Amino acid sequence: MVPQLFILERMRRLRAAHPAAPTPALAGHPAIADAHPPAAAHPAQPAWRRQVGGLLYLVAGIFSAGLGLESFILPNGLFDGGVTGISLLAARLLPNLPFSVFLVVLNLPFIWLGYRQLGKEFALKALAAILGLAAVLVVVHFPVITQDKMLIAVFGGFFLGAGIGLAMRGGGVLDGTEILAVYLSRKASLSVGDFVLVLNILIFLVVALVISVQTALYSILTYLAASKTIEFVVNGIEEYTGVTIISEHSDAIRRALTERLGRGVTVYAGHRGYGSHGEQPSPIDIVFTVVTRLEVSQVTTEVNQLDPKAFIIMHSVNDAKGGMVKKRALH
Repeated sequence: MVPQLFILERMRRLRAAHPAAPTPALAGHPAIADAHPPAAAHPAQPAWRRQVGGLLYLVAGIFSAGLGLESFILPNGLFDGGVTGISLLAARLLPNLPFSVFLVVLNLPFIWLGYRQLGKEFALKALAAILGLAAVLVVVHFPVITQDKMLIAVFGGFFLGAGIGLAMRGGGVLDGTEILAVYLSRKASLSVGDFVLVLNILIFLVVALVISVQTALYSILTYLAASKTIEFVVNGIEEYTGVTIISEHSDAIRRALTERLGRGVTVYAGHRGYGSHGEQPSPIDIVFTVVTRLEVSQVTTEVNQLDPKAFIIMHSVNDAKGGMVKKRALH
């Protein structure tokens, strides 16, 4: 059970990257240059604090997922995506074995794959998280809260997604599907999101054929609620937007963003390609900044006042660390 842009894909890319000094184009950008300050200026957080923080995230995720499963999903016969959904379906078809057994057994191959691909520490955290969730489901008995199918689907997905997201923040997983998705994305043309989508379509199709169409529809709603909750928990409440501005008045725009709005910017050199007046291979400065979603309208207003014909490109930023983005409070 994973969102389309899954955190393990980000982890894979980070592992594949080779840290290097910032390029001259980015070195002067306060929002980016400060993201990797010298170790002496900002001492690293002690290892034991990181370990304790990760452990707390894992424990909170286990209990949240346990609440979502026992209080909402399991008693009312709904399903989720990924290995969790396959385990729920197996427990329905083979009632002699509890769901917790299927959850552990079906995740073991993916944990081994995670050990081969992402390392021993990740595999141990994933194994501990899944065993912890199985133990909570056996030992802790959460009350059944409601019989309303809509509430079950929404809040069951919410608590399950929050648990998976918190476990991911702690460095582990509660579902092995994402590990396989990252592995197969390296071997085939399918992306992580494509693989997850295909797998979940197959799971819900089987639920519709074996159980009922209504159950499959409510289960899809559970999956969507869990997916959005994971995205919210992993990325946090602060959503950022990268804004690239191409204009002949780039210097005035830079001053407006830095002086009037107090934002950090990057200015890097570019060349025009083919514009509205034909081929223009002339040099032009390009302005880039990262702002919160609440500040996007302020940026576009400032740019439009200075150059209504400016070309503005915006894209979502999953996370932003350090620099002036983190130094100013949200408004």
